[in-house]
Amino acid sequence: MLSDQDLRDQLAHVLRKTDFQFIGSKYEGKVRDCYDRGSERVLITTDRLSCFDVVVTCVPFKGQVLNELAMYWFKLTSDLVPNHVVDVPDPNVMVVKNCEILPVEVVLRGYLAGSAWRDYQAGKTVSGVRLPDGLKAYDKLPEVIITPSTKAPKGSHDLPISEAELLAAGLVKQSLWQQVREVALALFARGQEQAEQQGLILVDTKYEFGQLDGKLVLADEIHTLDSSRYWVKASYGERLQDGQAPEMLDKEPMRQWLLDRGYKGDGPVLEFSAEHLVGIARHYIDSFERISGRPLEAKVGAVSDRIETKLMAYFDGRK
Repeated sequence: MLSDQDLRDQLAHVLRKTDFQFIGSKYEGKVRDCYDRGSERVLITTDRLSCFDVVVTCVPFKGQVLNELAMYWFKLTSDLVPNHVVDVPDPNVMVVKNCEILPVEVVLRGYLAGSAWRDYQAGKTVSGVRLPDGLKAYDKLPEVIITPSTKAPKGSHDLPISEAELLAAGLVKQSLWQQVREVALALFARGQEQAEQQGLILVDTKYEFGQLDGKLVLADEIHTLDSSRYWVKASYGERLQDGQAPEMLDKEPMRQWLLDRGYKGDGPVLEFSAEHLVGIARHYIDSFERISGRPLEAKVGAVSDRIETKLMAYFDGRK
């Protein structure tokens, strides 16, 4: 088990960015560095923490947590839809098939939280979905809703879009969108079922899909702490009755910390203290272990050097 001192020591080795020209041409996303290798891509999950579509800091071992949690869920859902994974040569790295990614993010919500609650409070629809009157923050919704958003480039904000608007704009053909809807709902149901077995609630999540040889493929990540919200089930009802927020296993506490200090993704990024970063790292690791039911196996050290060594050996072995 990683101690708090281990986490402090790892602050000197967080993976901020990579520059591995031997892999291929690079595109830098908000959290992942992506290398194009023709029919494949190499996705390196860094330790960058993105809130409101802006990178705000780096957190020890966060990249490994996200990558390993995504793989946990890719394996658990492979019977529902093919995914893009080819191999995992390092705890922070996936080699994936190069798919034609759909230009929308598919967001599913089972509870009223985050931006959906803020829009509802302001009297707005949630990506075109009109919710019943009288709901409170963190309430379970009458049914799971799909609230898509556009895919914004790094430095810009994703924008909500209704299903009718994305079809009218021709972003996705209607027949393909119907398939996306059905698969997304099945994935979310599987996620909620599995989370419940761990004493958790999968609150909402975001999926990205692509097409490969004319077939729908699940891409990017699935049910990670960056793409999803998780709450502790046992205390959910009691805490709501007491007017408290649920116990959260995701990055919502970090978003709220920034909001409480007036930061919404614009202007200078706030400073995080070393102890705050250690606390965030502990939060990510504990959450990973609770969701997956297994410990995170990680060591203090230079993540970038380790990845470079492993990838050089991996691709040399495929020649």
